Amino acid sequence: MLKRFLSLFSGERGGAVERRDATGESSLMNNQAQPGDADLEWHRVADRDQLPEGRVISVTAGTKTLALVHFDNQYAAMDNRCPHQGGPLGEGSIEKGVDGKCWLRCPWHGWDFDPLTGKPPGGHEDSGQETYPVELRDDGIYVGVPPQPAHIQDVSDVMVGTMVNWGLKRVFGMVGHSNLGLAEAFRKREAQGDISYVGIRHEGAASFACSGYAKLSGRPAACLSIAGPGATNLLTGLWDAKVDRAPVIACTGQVQTQVFSPFAFQDIDLLAAFKPVAAFSHMALPDSNPGELATLAMKTALVERDVAHLVFPDDVQTIKKPDAKPGSPEGRIGSVKMAPDPSSVAEAVKEIASARRPLIIVGYGARQSMPQVIALAETLRCPVVTTFKGKGQIPDTHPNAGGVLGRSGTPIASWFMNECDLIIALGASFSHHTGIEPKKKIVQVDFDRMHLGKGHPVAVPVWGELSVTLEAMMRDLSRGVAAENQMEEIKDRWAIWRREKESRLSDDRGHGVSAASLFSAMTKIVPGNAVMPVDVGNNTYSFGRYFEPCGQSVLMSGYLGSIGFGFPAAMGAWAATQDFPEYRGRKVVSISGDGGFGQYAMEFTTAVHYNMDITHILMNNGELGKISKEQRSGEWRVWQTDLTNPSFAAFAESCGGLGIRVEKAADLEREIARAIAHDGPALVEVLTDAELI
Repeated sequence: MLKRFLSLFSGERGGAVERRDATGESSLMNNQAQPGDADLEWHRVADRDQLPEGRVISVTAGTKTLALVHFDNQYAAMDNRCPHQGGPLGEGSIEKGVDGKCWLRCPWHGWDFDPLTGKPPGGHEDSGQETYPVELRDDGIYVGVPPQPAHIQDVSDVMVGTMVNWGLKRVFGMVGHSNLGLAEAFRKREAQGDISYVGIRHEGAASFACSGYAKLSGRPAACLSIAGPGATNLLTGLWDAKVDRAPVIACTGQVQTQVFSPFAFQDIDLLAAFKPVAAFSHMALPDSNPGELATLAMKTALVERDVAHLVFPDDVQTIKKPDAKPGSPEGRIGSVKMAPDPSSVAEAVKEIASARRPLIIVGYGARQSMPQVIALAETLRCPVVTTFKGKGQIPDTHPNAGGVLGRSGTPIASWFMNECDLIIALGASFSHHTGIEPKKKIVQVDFDRMHLGKGHPVAVPVWGELSVTLEAMMRDLSRGVAAENQMEEIKDRWAIWRREKESRLSDDRGHGVSAASLFSAMTKIVPGNAVMPVDVGNNTYSFGRYFEPCGQSVLMSGYLGSIGFGFPAAMGAWAATQDFPEYRGRKVVSISGDGGFGQYAMEFTTAVHYNMDITHILMNNGELGKISKEQRSGEWRVWQTDLTNPSFAAFAESCGGLGIRVEKAADLEREIARAIAHDGPALVEVLTDAELI
């Protein structure tokens, strides 16, 4: 019987034959041993009974993926990747021709290969597939493959190496079929300890996480996607980063260059799709200089504080570039200190020195220059109010702090703007949301000339980097100022507002906790060095109005105002606390409504997977409360804003995190403190009243 079985495939490479070892034990092996086969590495790839007759499966031998075939009582193995377009032969089928001969058929486009020789039946330009010897042993099926050759540097290695040289430390993304070569380059860098990778559940969360990471640290993270829908899923988060001047690198896979066309699977014109959002958007091609391409992307993100986009066609990712040099920032970037024109400084100083009731308004653009801002305020003995995006840049506990200006702000800030005779606007972009009064005399300082006099003229526009400009102003203001002392007035205005907030704590309609109660508790409990990503909706307005920061860093979707930002941004902020010593040990406490959290709720499993130390406060009022409010105020009928929610606390528990549900204001401080003390992802679901905001 055994002789009859062996006669079926004598003379063919790829079949399995019986071999007896010194002990008399037998195995079936390839009977076409070739010179050098003694150097093969043998890998057990399957159980003896795992592959039925007439079937093919994909198996892995070392790092090599093979198609293992069982047909006519024979076993054979060949390279799994079809030479046409990379189709997985292990997912194909065994087909018999009219002459009875068996062929392995690719599942993608029907290319056929002889299972024993790997040769096509004819008509194909390619010479066929490489085959590998097979042995049937007592404990399973083995395939012999040559030792893995030393890796030769490829395009992805060069470009990822360049990003690392420029300071890239974190990648958020999803590995998929059109970015595997690039993913392998990131994997190797992670294994070397150069970067850390976070695998997300939705690409939109990856780009929002990058935005949150950059808004906290000022450094770019990278988001990774496949071609087509994976890439387009990145766009919302990238727009958030762009409009808020946060540096981000987007790395998108792309289909192979040979199938670029309007009708190829998952092929869209990524350069056109990303053109509006990316300040730099280029594709790696076979003859590109990969180190220079990645250098320009990183430089654009950092210098322009913008989005840079790199497209990696599938086949280009692994092109060998043994002599290419990864780029670096050495000699490629200058100092960010930009001194203003002395005449502009002199004109500004003249106005500031003569003002009786000056008011300083700081925006998000002043976040790196707050020591100089506070020094100016202390000299002028005047209040400092912030835009909503700038909330927390000066603690509300500081004697000069005047809270937030605008529709998400406090009556303190509005009072001082109405009563001032000069506005000193620093790093503020004059958003309609903020409502800076244009009829007031304004001295404005900004590093972006397009923001100077944005929307209306200002008395003195000064172009310069803020810290340098303020230091120059302070030297001249040392001669004396006419400003009256407003410090007692600031204190009085805070007392009035705090009494008003205290009176709102007793509001209770029986439909949940009030926002005033929640943010009063958070003001007492949240650590002073916490990082606080805030989502969009009524939760945002209430946070701006009621929460009193005492040193926390606040992150938000500013100009884009994108619902869903909060929790992914918290993941990015947490990553920054791991990557940079200056943020290490800072707790991340994020806030959202039920509508915002629902957009990326499954990312809570990502936080659990990587044990991210995030406490998320979720205001659950069962509706899109901000939209309901707008419908009412516009005399519309409230329509399609109610939500059907799960128990979010139970959801968090089911994901492996800590879930807490709060229904009474009296429990807020205790339960929020418990969540913050938890080492890992925690979610506090607070049932809130949509009307008490």
